[in-house]
Amino acid sequence: MKFLKHAAPLFAACASFLLFVAFALAGPPGGYHLKKKVPLESAAGPGEYFDYLTFDAPSHRIYISHGTEVKVVDADSYEIVGTVTGLKRCHGIAIVNDLNEGFITDGQAGEVAVFDTKTFKITANIKTAPDADAIIYDPASKLVFSFNGDSKNASAIDPVKKALVKNIPLGGGPEFAVADGKGMIYNNIEDKNEVVAIDSHALAVKSRWPIAPGGGPTAIAMDREHRRLFSAGREPQMLVMLDADSGKVLQTLPISAGADAAVFDSGDVFVSTRDGKVHIFHEDSPDKLSEVETLQTEYGAKTMALDPKTHDIYVATADFGQPSGAKKRREPVPGTFRLLVYTR
Repeated sequence: MKFLKHAAPLFAACASFLLFVAFALAGPPGGYHLKKKVPLESAAGPGEYFDYLTFDAPSHRIYISHGTEVKVVDADSYEIVGTVTGLKRCHGIAIVNDLNEGFITDGQAGEVAVFDTKTFKITANIKTAPDADAIIYDPASKLVFSFNGDSKNASAIDPVKKALVKNIPLGGGPEFAVADGKGMIYNNIEDKNEVVAIDSHALAVKSRWPIAPGGGPTAIAMDREHRRLFSAGREPQMLVMLDADSGKVLQTLPISAGADAAVFDSGDVFVSTRDGKVHIFHEDSPDKLSEVETLQTEYGAKTMALDPKTHDIYVATADFGQPSGAKKRREPVPGTFRLLVYTR
């Protein structure tokens, strides 16, 4: 009986230790370095506009938004294996492998273009709303959702019927979103400094959560196992960790200017910024992050994708001119667009 009396606390202590070890063994990432620069051809049309990257694991391809087209790069050979053309100003790309189709937001056209992932030909155009921007596929509802900035709504699309199901009012300008795979979608509302939780079956906003002291949220990622959201903002420059069920802010950490993409991978959170940095945080526990590396990339490389198998990071950028105009903006130089691959 004396053994049992003293064993319970011992077992509890061991269990706590093993939980700590489990997170420790997940291990922070090692140092990343540049593996490859892949020059990408110019897109039709004026200027040099580029936006989201999407990594598709089944095909091992990187889909890269590039003005009037989407470049498709093989992640093994780094060759351009296809180009989706005929767009006005594209932004996000979502792949639905069950249908062998991809969906591209065309903000200037106010629609979503559907393309065949084998031929890269556009097969349908679905009218959504002006400024269609971010886009995701939700496996729970089997719907595609586009998030329309100036229209302040989200468009739910039936990918089989190629039809708009409903435009969902969001009460502010949406940025990127993430799905939990169980019927909830979390979306940054940049101008309201909040994250909204959308029921992907009811097609309605279920909750609104302020992210103070964070603000101007753009990028978002999720640890689905531990139900944690990671929302990166620009005003102030901060990463906010929230509980995905209650919306409670658990931790905030500083980042650099121009956050635009975030990825969660194997216990690590990656945030890319326009300043040319990828901030890498390790999940020490479900309630605590620590920054383990700030990877210097190149100016303008604000969007990002990641290979969950190799953990390689993909960003895209171009050469930029000197600041000009009232806002002192630096514009990308046409013909200099490139993909950068970082490995560890």
